Amino acid sequence: MEWQGEASVMTQRRHGENAVILTVLSRDAGLVSGLVPGGASSKRAAMLQPGNRLSLRWRARIEEHLGTFTVEPLRARPGLMDSADALAGTNAVTSLLTYALPERDPHPALADATEALLDRIDAGQGWAESYLKWEMHLLDELGFGLDLSSCAVTGARQGLAYVSPRSGRAVSAAGAGDWAPRLLPLPALLGGCGNGGIADALRLTGHFLQTRLAEFHAGKPLPPARARLVARLTASEVRHG
Repeated sequence: MEWQGEASVMTQRRHGENAVILTVLSRDAGLVSGLVPGGASSKRAAMLQPGNRLSLRWRARIEEHLGTFTVEPLRARPGLMDSADALAGTNAVTSLLTYALPERDPHPALADATEALLDRIDAGQGWAESYLKWEMHLLDELGFGLDLSSCAVTGARQGLAYVSPRSGRAVSAAGAGDWAPRLLPLPALLGGCGNGGIADALRLTGHFLQTRLAEFHAGKPLPPARARLVARLTASEVRHG
């Protein structure tokens, strides 16, 4: 079996004295893992940092085997290591993808969104809202997407104030009625009629990542890297708010 293409590094872990097991995200093949002989050397380790773009050839005797990578560098993203916030963002993205996606299950649109987000983090641009949209995209790709376009009760597209914790659909203030205390607030950042910034929006996506992805789908806790990033972005919003 053989696969060849371009991909970005998600994770690497030491294997034996000199090798690493590398997991990458490609547009056409999804997550692919393989052994990189000599990958633990200082020269190759820098090339295999999470977020870096590589040209790879994967070979295995049969598809179910781990396989071996032949690796060539394409593009480094040094900005992903430039600050604690950038590193936290990178870790959250790569951890959630390797947590949520099965291997060799392509998600081209999600891969494109991931590349765009990593580019924004690398460039040092304001990327907190891009990360939020990426989490929304991740939920959608996994079949747990939120419908924030109209009220689930009245059909109205204005005055949306809540989200149903069960269905993930928006609810207007008028349609909520006595059920309002049981609903989740819809932050202004996601189209709600009230207040709420990045911290509130990530609290909302976090609810569905926890209840749909972690508890229902994966059966294990979310990666701690996500909570660390949310804490940093929340603290930054408080400082600049």
